[in-house]
Amino acid sequence: MRLAKPAVLAAGCLPIAMLAWAVVFDPLSLGANPAERILHETGDWCLQFLLITLAVTPLRRITGWNWPIKFRRMLGLFAFAYGVLHLSAYVAFDQYFDIAGIVKDIWKRPFITVGFAALVLMTPLAITSTRGWIRRMGGAQWNRLHKAVYAVTILGVVHYWWLVKRDITWPVVYALILALLLGYRLYVSRRARPARARA
Repeated sequence: MRLAKPAVLAAGCLPIAMLAWAVVFDPLSLGANPAERILHETGDWCLQFLLITLAVTPLRRITGWNWPIKFRRMLGLFAFAYGVLHLSAYVAFDQYFDIAGIVKDIWKRPFITVGFAALVLMTPLAITSTRGWIRRMGGAQWNRLHKAVYAVTILGVVHYWWLVKRDITWPVVYALILALLLGYRLYVSRRARPARARA
């Protein structure tokens, strides 16, 4: 486990490290529109880390492995970090720090509205991810708050789907993965109800 945590940390930092390397040393590899490439890749990784985070509990239940739970908080924080980078790229490269333009965009373009809402919902989850916050809030209240990750991920998939104009292959893939992860949770919850009723 001592080696696993640094390995997961390094893997989570690798995408942004590769982007930074390309920007500094190999800008041609980013294509004709580097700003758009950065914007899309940071958004992709935010959504992928959200899905990986949601996959931890089903993986633990199906395999009986308890060790993946030790990485769930780190994975969730990576999702938030890439979400912040995604928003920062939008503010800097798409809107050139035009606050009025950003507010107008959020209000008028639905895919930006839901993407912004997802990041807003994710923020308290990142802030309260520490053990100290779990103690302050109590386990039950903390768990209720962090169930918002389901809404965050749904909004993230909708944001991506509405963004894409032609090839919706990847939005469909993400939506199917999310449906499986949420469907599994619903299945487990319904199976548990009769057992609780008998108890």
